[in-house]
Amino acid sequence: MNINLKKTTLEGAARGIVRGGETLKQHRDRIMSATHSSKHYAGLKTMELRDREPILYNKLFSRLRAGVVDARETAKKIAASPIVEQEGELCFTLYNAAGDSILTSTGIIIHVGTMGAAIKYMIENDWESNPGVNDKDIFCNNDSLIGNVHPCDIHTIVPIFWERELIGWVGGVTHVIDTGAVGPGSMATGQVQRFGDGYSITCRKIGENDTLFRDWLHESQRMVRTTRYWMLDERTRIAGCHMIRKLVEEVIADEGIEAYWKFAYEAVEHGRLGLQNRIKAMTIPGKYRQVGFVDVPYNHEDVRVPSDFAKVDTIMHAPSEITIRGDGTWRLDFEGASRWGWHTYNAHQVSFTSGIWVMMTQTLIPSEMINDGAAYGTEFRLPKGTWMNPDDRRVAFSYSWHFLVSAWTALWRGLSRSYFGRGYLEEVNAGNANTSNWLQGGGFNQYDEIHAVNSFECAANGTGATAVGDGLSHAAAIWNPEGDMGDMEIWELAEPLIYLGRQIKASSGGSGKYRGGCGFESLRMVWNAKDWTMFFMGNGHVSSDWGLMGGYPAASGYRFAAHQTGLKSLIENGQDIPLGGDTDPQNPTWDDLLHGAVIKRDKQAITTEEMFSDYDLYLNYMRGGPGFGDPLDRDPQSVADDVNGGYVLERFAKQVYGVVLKQGGDGLTVDREATEAERKTILKSRIATAIPAQEWRMKERENILAKTAATQVQQMFAASFKLGPRFEKEFRAFWDLPESWTISEEELGIPSYGSRYSMDLSELPDVKTVQFVEE
Repeated sequence: MNINLKKTTLEGAARGIVRGGETLKQHRDRIMSATHSSKHYAGLKTMELRDREPILYNKLFSRLRAGVVDARETAKKIAASPIVEQEGELCFTLYNAAGDSILTSTGIIIHVGTMGAAIKYMIENDWESNPGVNDKDIFCNNDSLIGNVHPCDIHTIVPIFWERELIGWVGGVTHVIDTGAVGPGSMATGQVQRFGDGYSITCRKIGENDTLFRDWLHESQRMVRTTRYWMLDERTRIAGCHMIRKLVEEVIADEGIEAYWKFAYEAVEHGRLGLQNRIKAMTIPGKYRQVGFVDVPYNHEDVRVPSDFAKVDTIMHAPSEITIRGDGTWRLDFEGASRWGWHTYNAHQVSFTSGIWVMMTQTLIPSEMINDGAAYGTEFRLPKGTWMNPDDRRVAFSYSWHFLVSAWTALWRGLSRSYFGRGYLEEVNAGNANTSNWLQGGGFNQYDEIHAVNSFECAANGTGATAVGDGLSHAAAIWNPEGDMGDMEIWELAEPLIYLGRQIKASSGGSGKYRGGCGFESLRMVWNAKDWTMFFMGNGHVSSDWGLMGGYPAASGYRFAAHQTGLKSLIENGQDIPLGGDTDPQNPTWDDLLHGAVIKRDKQAITTEEMFSDYDLYLNYMRGGPGFGDPLDRDPQSVADDVNGGYVLERFAKQVYGVVLKQGGDGLTVDREATEAERKTILKSRIATAIPAQEWRMKERENILAKTAATQVQQMFAASFKLGPRFEKEFRAFWDLPESWTISEEELGIPSYGSRYSMDLSELPDVKTVQFVEE
């Protein structure tokens, strides 16, 4: 296919803004038609520039890629927010005229897809005519109904022109501290509909001639609690976009528009082929099935929401099927996923698929050629009406990550089984951590300003174990491989919260032959705050990541908060106070120091705003990763080292690993003879208590027939059956259930609003949505 439209074909037609005279819609439609008919992006069965001039092709790639990364590293120094400056929560991406990513910087690269979705929405809905797309325009977007992850990810999008014709786009995104939602922080939990998610911006033109509109500046700064951070984050995004735009102009001036134009499309096809070749090289064709869960514990007194129909405990369900074909193509099908809900954990189809794509950059395609090619190389099916593809425009998205990371961890297990079969043991990953807790809140800070906080310490969770070694401790997050916990001193400048401790969270990583990496914990004391609130957000009742091949899941979360602590008096009198970490929550030590305090220590790891005063305490506990292999196969010396190093609690050495320790000169040492005997005892106990799989299956079948499962489990399956008929059919066949056995949400005695009535965004007047997946 000729990706240049010959001008002679446009005689008598209105001239569009895209190079060659097409309108944006004509251009994208032509590219998509060629892609679908040829199975090659833009119909590029051959790549002329890459094949005929490989040195020029790679020169363009290297120069553009380096420039995009440089723009990110330079621009983030403008930001005042520690989320951006400390954690690197920003990303810049270069797009071609059709809105497809050519290459991207490091950082939160999930937004390669989300910013592209915003550009495609503008194309589909004729932004070219109204409000117009011109050189030096500036657009802003955070609308999760058209593809953003959640409203706190703010996009700045700038078109790129050459000789008065549009040749591409550049987008920049930062995660802001506050979006003006019903609760303070970037990811509030108190709302149950998107109307409480905060400031909503749908691809709005906010500037022209490289200058922001004054009405935008006045409006936007009063819509959020953290005005200074908002304004500096915006300047960060604009600066990076303008740096990249200038880079593109310089590249074209040096190498020519024809070379750049060809590269902008061939690079996407190159990325697609790269994924396909890696799939062929690293995996075994076949079907891989796995599942993910996480809790939504809303029927609790500390979860205060405006609607009674949302006060129910539910479980997210994400079964998945990976189909890998011999030619390197593949399909990801999520038949059986549960319905969207009245909470803030729903996700748009683009955020779900783009996040999976981020996973792939850490395993299947760990290269710098990161673009939309991988998306075009993957078939997705996300059933309509599920939490990952909602069919109602009321759904809230504020903390989509709660469900996203819990669903994606299952995919690691599926891919890892394939890697293991091919012998790529170092690529095996038992799964990602549940990236929480999220410490959030707000009020008046230590500077007497209205403020909100969102600690990004959870950018440094534990990672899953591999088939050759332990996971990394307090190292990264799936949504930002370069994440960092940040400096305590910087967080204390941004938050009225003093650190009383920060340490490794022992036994937070899953046990195994190779253990999951541990998370860490920070104890914070409120200091010099006024009218202050905070809340917890993470998994508590359900461990959302599983171990692999005998490995154990990571520990789930819990909350610790203390009010009326009496710490002021204890400090003044020089008495002992809680310091360091909550090392063993089953045998706590802090509680005895806080006589008369109101202490909340339980598995309710999701709450809404709660009032905090000076000297109150809040524990921020970051999760670990899952383990790989049977713990009884772990080297006993490694267990001793873990206990001595604070990575594993001493009581689990014998209980889980069968390792007997004794006191030595340099700490605990292994009693080899006693360890061998203990492990034999554990193996005998396993055999004695095991039952044949068929016997277990028959007992479980009786439980299913009698409907003895908890209401949350029954509701989960009832919703999945309604949206996934094939899933229900296979469930019935596996358990040999009679046709008379049925289950519905209506029979459970809990509210089921949204299960029968919904209204999609596409039903609004003059709105054309963009479809990215099979439904």
